[in-house]
Amino acid sequence: MIRNIKEKLIGATGSVSGATSILGSWQVCHNICLGIVALLSMVGIAVAGMPLLFLTKIAVPLWVIAVIFLIITVVVYFKKKCISKNLIILNSGFIIAGVPFQPLQKFSTFFWIFGGLIVLTAIILFAKDKFNRR
Repeated sequence: MIRNIKEKLIGATGSVSGATSILGSWQVCHNICLGIVALLSMVGIAVAGMPLLFLTKIAVPLWVIAVIFLIITVVVYFKKKCISKNLIILNSGFIIAGVPFQPLQKFSTFFWIFGGLIVLTAIILFAKDKFNRR
């Protein structure tokens, strides 16, 4: 039972890693804000400005935390083999797509494409595993 809890905790850590990495990209934050503004406007609430603008100030620390979680997850994977490699691949793609460093923003399209291809590969591998089990 404790092992099951540990596996779920490690899996959740990997998921948090991927989720926080994608928030590190300014374009993603901008798109999320626009989506929130659009959803609120559909129910009659007007929002001026960007409600998640504060995330741009903490983008780099969130991304660094995501990378640290990914490294911990990879180390645990190689030691215990108890984590899905497809989730690690998926999280890696999110982290690459969400590179937040200002000097690298001119390469953001490359990061988005490369990270997106890695995420797509992980989704295909995950689906392939699910179909092979049936």
